[in-house]
Amino acid sequence: MNNSDLKGKWSQIKGEAQRKWGKLTNDDLDVIEGDREKLIGKLQERYDMSREEAEREVDSFRL
Repeated sequence: MNNSDLKGKWSQIKGEAQRKWGKLTNDDLDVIEGDREKLIGKLQERYDMSREEAEREVDSFRL
């Protein structure tokens, strides 16, 4: 999912993001605000993923 898709739909999809990545808090989701790079960074931080793994997770995130 690209950055413009995330930003444009963030308020609609952040609940799905939290269900998929349960370690992300509401505060994390508020800070991310649909920014792909911030989401990748938070996934790396919360799940101890490599950047490549986090990018694959985000890219595979479909609603």
